[in-house]
Amino acid sequence: MFAAVAAAENGNEVFLYEKNEKLGKKLFITGKGRCNLTNACDMDTLFSAVVSNPRFLYSSFGGCTNQDVIDFFEKAGVRTKVERGGRVFPVSDHSSDVIKGLDRELRRLGVKVKLHAEVSDIKVREGRFEKIVFPDGEEVAGDCCIVATGGLSYKTTGSTGDGYRFAEGIGHTIKSCIPSLVPVETKEPWVNELQGLSLRNVEATVKDGKKKLYQEFGELLFTHYGVSGPLLISASSYVGRKLMEKPLTLEIDLKPALDQDALHKRVLRDFEENCNRQFKNAVGKLFPAKLVPVMIELSGIPPEKKVNVISKEERNAFVYLIKHFTMTLTKLRDYDEAIITKGGISTKEIDPKTMESRLLRGVYFVGEVLDLDALTGGFNLQIAWSTGYAAGKSIR
Repeated sequence: MFAAVAAAENGNEVFLYEKNEKLGKKLFITGKGRCNLTNACDMDTLFSAVVSNPRFLYSSFGGCTNQDVIDFFEKAGVRTKVERGGRVFPVSDHSSDVIKGLDRELRRLGVKVKLHAEVSDIKVREGRFEKIVFPDGEEVAGDCCIVATGGLSYKTTGSTGDGYRFAEGIGHTIKSCIPSLVPVETKEPWVNELQGLSLRNVEATVKDGKKKLYQEFGELLFTHYGVSGPLLISASSYVGRKLMEKPLTLEIDLKPALDQDALHKRVLRDFEENCNRQFKNAVGKLFPAKLVPVMIELSGIPPEKKVNVISKEERNAFVYLIKHFTMTLTKLRDYDEAIITKGGISTKEIDPKTMESRLLRGVYFVGEVLDLDALTGGFNLQIAWSTGYAAGKSIR
């Protein structure tokens, strides 16, 4: 939609072919239905949030900044607000308003929108775009074609990998695709006991043996199959490919505000206050209620053991457990739960200024179909807007 608006503003006759019964089905569900349409951060932060191929975006981010996106929607009648972490939402909290704003612009500029119009193939001739083909054999010729089909996440919205098929069919290289910004499964059976527990202000570290792959502070959530929440969703962006090859170790520091010595003093104080009680009844202040039985089990200290006979070695091991609460990450959840797709059309084969194929004239690729992905917070939609705008504006 954004690419069509940009192309129409340039005076082109633009046709938008949408396989669904309405526009913006995926946009409708973004940000839990509120549509986190960009991030109001500075440009350095914007680039640092891009995980794959940030350099490719220098030109397009410069040509259509996050502020440009906010201004566009404000002018299109969508008032915006900035929330925690720079996240930008419509004031109404309704993603439908973002879609309506885009729809109004498409109508104003005379873009011809064709719904229920699934494209089955792209045809090129003598090194340039010739026509698109529909399942019933109908063909439509044109001067240029912008492919904005998304990735493989949320198939019910129409993201079924069509763009990768089109690109491969005309000679492009596809970097293997995996789910990203997605929850992760774990091996340990006791994780099921923690289902629904949210841990705030903890530090998560993902390791491959001794090598640190990811470390961040924030919030995580336990599920019946493993771990989710902002910390692990972000971690999946960095460790996903490695996790496809082998299991990885997740270490959680449950008390990152305290160093080992300070935590040891805190535990000692709790033990002294409860010296005549059993171990299982002496650690309630240290953890949320759901976590207490698991920590007792993992500590190796008998639950009925009196606190005053717990040895120094046992206490030291317990403190270490609190700082290194460990589990094994085994696999990513599927595309149905993934916010985005990692991988896609190789950016080496795309002109970063125009999004035009370097292999063929008149074929452009934008958004998630490219090997570009970022963290949560409006950054992936910014990639979509900026690359869409770059393509649309370069067509004259």
